[in-house]
This record gives sequence, C-alpha cells and structure tokens, in this order.
Amino acid sequence: MTTETQYELLLKNGHTIDPLNNIDSKMDVAIAGGKVAAVAADIDPALAKKVVDVSGHYVTPGIIDIHVHVYHTREPEGLSVMADSHSFKSGVTTMVDTGTAGAKHFLHFKRTVIDLSKTRIFAYINIVDLGMIGPFEQDIKTFDPELAASVVLAYPDICVGIKTAHYWTSLPFDELHPPWAAVDQAVAAGNICKKPVMVDFWPRPPLRSYEELILEKMRPGDIHTHVFAQQFPVLDENGKPNAFLHEARARGVIFDVGHGAGSFWFRNAVPAIQNGFVPDSISTDLHTRNVHGVVIDMVTTMNKILNIGVPLQEVIYRSTVTPANEIGHPELGNLSVGAEADVAVFKLHQGDFGYMDCGRAKLRGDKKLECMLTVRAGEIVFDSNAMSVPEWQDAPPAYWEIAR
Repeated sequence: MTTETQYELLLKNGHTIDPLNNIDSKMDVAIAGGKVAAVAADIDPALAKKVVDVSGHYVTPGIIDIHVHVYHTREPEGLSVMADSHSFKSGVTTMVDTGTAGAKHFLHFKRTVIDLSKTRIFAYINIVDLGMIGPFEQDIKTFDPELAASVVLAYPDICVGIKTAHYWTSLPFDELHPPWAAVDQAVAAGNICKKPVMVDFWPRPPLRSYEELILEKMRPGDIHTHVFAQQFPVLDENGKPNAFLHEARARGVIFDVGHGAGSFWFRNAVPAIQNGFVPDSISTDLHTRNVHGVVIDMVTTMNKILNIGVPLQEVIYRSTVTPANEIGHPELGNLSVGAEADVAVFKLHQGDFGYMDCGRAKLRGDKKLECMLTVRAGEIVFDSNAMSVPEWQDAPPAYWEIAR
C-alpha cells in the first residue's frame, strides 16, 4: 500500500445490510489491516489500493453457520465435509462444528482441521466422549460431563458449548438407557463450563416429550436445532405455532433451523413462520449426505427462509448477529469499524425458483440470493464473477511470464 492510500480494499457502491449497526442503505465498506476501517456513504476510491465495484449487490457481514460437520474422523462412516470447500461460496466465513468430536478427539480435530482452515471454525463438544457416529452414542458410560466441560474450559477461544444428539428412542428405555440421560448429562456439562447446550432430539411421549425438553430440561441460552423437523409438534390443531414454543422462547430457549438431510419440512416451517414463529438462527447441518441435496449450502437454506416470507434484512440478521450471540462471540457478524473484515457480497435475483425440503416437497419462490464475493479477514477468498480482477487486456503479466 502506498503512502497515499489508507485502505487495501474498498467495496464501492453496494447496498450494505449490517443489522447490528442498523445499516440498510447504499454504503461503501473499506478494509485495512484485515479489519473494517470505514463504512460510509461515499468513500473516495483514490484512498484504496484495490476498488471493487459492487453496484447492484448487497454487502453483508460474513455469514455464520452454527451447525455443520467438518471434523474428519478416522471412521469410514464419517459424514464431515471440507470446511473451506463449502463455506466461502455461500458467503460463510465462520462455521461451528456441532459435536462431531467428543472430548477424546477434540485435539485431533483442532490439529488437523481447525488450525489448518481459512474458515473460522468453532466447536461444540459432544457429551459422548467418542463423538459421533456409532453405537457408542447409546452407551451412557460414554457421557462424561466433567471431561466434556474440561475441554471447553481448556479451549474457550474455540469451544462454544456442549452438543447432544443421536440418543435414539427406537431403543428400549430402561435403567441402562434412561430416556433423558443424554440431555441431562449435556446440561450438567453446560453448567460446569457455563456454556450453552445444542440439542438434537427425537421425542417419544410420554417417556420424553418435546414440551418437557424445551419447557423444563433446556436452560435459557440453550439451542434446539432442527426446529422444523417432522418429529416435532410445531403446529397445533389449528395449524398455528403451538403455544409452548412461544413459552419456551420467552424463557430463553433458542430455536435454530439445522436443516440437515431429514430435519427441515415445509409443512412445519411455512405455517409456523407465516404465523409469527421465525427461527432465531439459520443453519445447514451440512454433511456429505446433503451437500448435493437437499441442503446444498448455506445460501440455499437462507433462500428457503427468504421465500417463505422472512424479509431479506431479517434473513441476514438471523445468519449473522443472532448466531454470533448464540455462540458467545458478539464481535462477529457485523461490520463495525475495527471488526475483523469478514464480508459477503450477494446478488438478489428475481424469477421463478424451486426449493426442496427433506420430504422431497417443493416450495416455489421468486427470490434467489447468490453469493458473488467473500472476504475473510480482509482477503478475497471467493469471487464467482471475477469482480475483483482487471479485464484480461489490462491485466499485468502473469507470474509464469515474469518467471520465464
């Protein structure tokens, strides 16, 4: 950067949506030293080393996906994806792995994935010490609240909470398989480390009901993921959101989309959202069995919520600010001056689009967000339309030509 320039990168002429700072208007975003340096209506392009014209596009904070699986265990049935291969093309700059690793494998996860990824990765530690996926998830001897909490306490900059999942109700409940064992032990771990619990759950009334989970077992700040899955009584007999959902939200329980391969159904989501029960956060539950359908990626999940009728500004809010708060990192998900420069640039298309749920049912919509550019810590990491590079006739000599 020359002495005349103040910024390394300037995103010029875009419509900026920064919900935390109540910005929803034409604003330029300037970046220096990997941080947001300025957000203003008209920043002089002469002050920037590189200027990217984003006219006709939306500029937002980097998207946060708080439910993914990116830890590649040694088990052949592992379902994790490569974080950097799936994050940036959706404008995602932060992912949270939800319990793929338990306490016994977290250090391997950190060393082999978290420390090597450009995507910022946090982790929920599984209450099962061996993590997922396997029959050991049904063995209550693998539930170790002290061990799980100790990992979270040892790595507070990475670990954001405790996860419980896959404690199946298809097995008989008895003294060796108590109905609430996984949830109760996860909450115990959360109490020790003073962090939230994310719950993946399958009810089986009356032994364990959804109402009891969200009204009695979960604490304020705990997160129920997969909220629109088929197994939950989201709607009452009149097709409206059940009253206990609002009651649970009032006591501080958080509801997350967690789309997944089987956990997002329009028959629950559409009536609930259109009658006032909008999820607190939007996430994918991304893994190898849904990246080619039905999830595909984070921006497709955002598009489903958008086309159900949630305004764009709210979709961005629930993909940036609320997930940042849910994981205890409010410094993320915004474009405040001084914040790390994680930025996404989207094009909003109008047309006739179809979106699929986990029951292979279609929702028609007229909107489609497409990620065009992603910036992670001030570096352009995704540019699908060559917005940040010169025309080939004006490009400097290629490296191979210089080297030759």
